[in-house]
Amino acid sequence: MSRLPPLPNIQEIIRFYKLRAIRSLSQNFLLDMNLNKKIIRKAGNLTNNVVIEVGPGPGGITRAILEKDIDRLIVIEKDKRFLPSLETISRLSGKNMRVVHGDILNYSLDTLIPEEFSKPWDDSPSDIHIIGNLPFNVSTPLIIKFLKAISERTGPWKFGRTPLTLTFQKEVAERMVSQIGVSERCRLSVMCQHLCKVKLEFVIPGKAFTPSPKVDVGVVKFLPLKQPLIDVPFLQVEKVLRHFFHYRQKKCYRGAETLFPADQQKLTEELFTRSEVDPFERPFLLIMEEYQRICRAYSDICEQHPEIFEYDYRAPQSLKHTRLYKNSAENQTKKHFLTSLHEDFDTSFKQEIDEVT
Repeated sequence: MSRLPPLPNIQEIIRFYKLRAIRSLSQNFLLDMNLNKKIIRKAGNLTNNVVIEVGPGPGGITRAILEKDIDRLIVIEKDKRFLPSLETISRLSGKNMRVVHGDILNYSLDTLIPEEFSKPWDDSPSDIHIIGNLPFNVSTPLIIKFLKAISERTGPWKFGRTPLTLTFQKEVAERMVSQIGVSERCRLSVMCQHLCKVKLEFVIPGKAFTPSPKVDVGVVKFLPLKQPLIDVPFLQVEKVLRHFFHYRQKKCYRGAETLFPADQQKLTEELFTRSEVDPFERPFLLIMEEYQRICRAYSDICEQHPEIFEYDYRAPQSLKHTRLYKNSAENQTKKHFLTSLHEDFDTSFKQEIDEVT
């Protein structure tokens, strides 16, 4: 472990630079260095790594990272109020630390990483690690951005399987790791788990932060998988999951039918016929292989009907067509088809049980 020269503690930095957390920006300082160090321990071995910290704020996690034998640390902070204090930590630490003023939601992280840190995707995880105690209003859109980059192997993931250790509201963190059959399982659960090994490392009580949020915070570690469990372009997977889980407690066909225009509902039938997934099952009960088949079927349909991916059922014209369609003869035909398909699944399942017994 690398020992830092004497530095002012975080409370002293906050007082000296007159820093305060702004609630409207969802800022919460973690001043307990034991907890900051625990986050870094859970990140794993950082020796000779390039570490990118997002949203360092006054620098609590920053100091914990600098105690490790890293190659370099790059911190990205949007709020310019924190830049002088971070520059002070950089100067006094004597470490290879760079402070970047930027918005992580728009910043191209790959421009900060030297090419010599690149590894083949199928090799061990890269010697790059992204760490951050994120404001709540940024955490979900940021992980979606990161998951897209992982899927496309761009940004920090063009250098290999770069791990992440990030904080989220406890409820969001628990959803990310929710397993099949758990009612909390959602779009984010499937998106995270089909691309990464996801682990909720530990929970930090809200009272440990300043100011204290009304919720607890989960520390989640992500390690990209060598092969995604759903081998379909990210945007298509995201759209299918968004539609299915919009009606999480309803049957799958309810979300699936919103993927297609009202006058092309035969494509909903085709989706379930191709994928051989029960349209009367609930989304949180489907296994990953079933989502793979559904997304593959949807991707194939989009290839045959390129306009389908751009279809938005919430558009005014789409809503008008949907209202007209609900009482049409074609809709009644679709209902008969779904009922028949459900009966086929029931019969097939009963036959399997009979064969086993």
